[in-house]
Amino acid sequence: MNLRKIFTPKPDKFLQLLMTQTELTVKGLLFLRNYMEKRNTELARKVAEVEKEADEVRRILIEELMRTFITPLDREDIFALSREIDDVLDYAYTTVDEMEILDVPTTPYMIRMVSLLHDAAQEIDLAMQRLSTRHYGVASDHAQRAKALENRVETVYREALASLFREPKNLKQMMTILKVREIYRHLSNAADREDAAANVIADVIMKIS
Repeated sequence: MNLRKIFTPKPDKFLQLLMTQTELTVKGLLFLRNYMEKRNTELARKVAEVEKEADEVRRILIEELMRTFITPLDREDIFALSREIDDVLDYAYTTVDEMEILDVPTTPYMIRMVSLLHDAAQEIDLAMQRLSTRHYGVASDHAQRAKALENRVETVYREALASLFREPKNLKQMMTILKVREIYRHLSNAADREDAAANVIADVIMKIS
């Protein structure tokens, strides 16, 4: 009998579900990054599958939240953090979906933005892992790194828009420009949601540490 396992407390179910969400977000954004680099329907399908899996985890979390009286974190914080994390993958899915439907070309700016989004998702995932083990200072560091990466996404976003509208324009080019701008906007929105998730984690740490 392993006494260490018996007396080691198990992570709370809500923290486990949130970590599952962050892990799936990292996985989905990795598929999105690969999609941007290779552009094939199999990678598009994988992004969609991960997004659906993450939606299911969020539904379970909300149901557990409704039936549980005592939670390890404020109920509002659990709900908000789950929502922000879920939104990141939603934007990843809609990015791929629109690129497939509208045949939007990949740009170097998209690749840079998605790479930063993936890095930020990894930082949020690490923040949740450290939060679950009560290493609050380390969790806070990872949350701040995620916020810094969001700032870098916004910098690339502004550079991308400036470059986009410097191009010579005819009617056909304008249609492409509008499609590309919409994809940039999806990626920028995903970064905003990562920033919001990092803010919730920082707020949680302030309350419990």
